Amino acid sequence: MRPFGPPPSAAEIEALARRALERLPEPFASNLGALVLRVEEFAEADVLAELGLEDPFELTGLYTGQPLTGRSVEDVAALPDTVTLYRRPILDEWADGGEELEHLVAHVLVHEVGHHFGLSDGDMHALEAEAR
Repeated sequence: MRPFGPPPSAAEIEALARRALERLPEPFASNLGALVLRVEEFAEADVLAELGLEDPFELTGLYTGQPLTGRSVEDVAALPDTVTLYRRPILDEWADGGEELEHLVAHVLVHEVGHHFGLSDGDMHALEAEAR
């Protein structure tokens, strides 16, 4: 159990997310490629607007990139795929929920990594169960 004190930092959230990435089963673990993991406080206003969200606490994570299932050998090189976790919305959900922070971070991470692989929500739930 974490002692009381300041809320978990972005570095602590990232460490939890990296541990969850390490627990991903094959073939997912070896096919993440150059996936970039970032932790930010909140999504930028333009990202929220693009997603039709007004409240920045509604977005806990975001995958940016081209899912593997939608790629072609004819594609031009693009920016690296990125999973961004939003620290403050995650902490807010954690405070409201009662779920362990490690599980919540893993849940958000697996959902966003699932988008990278073009998975359905059902597939993502199964992957998350394996990554716990």
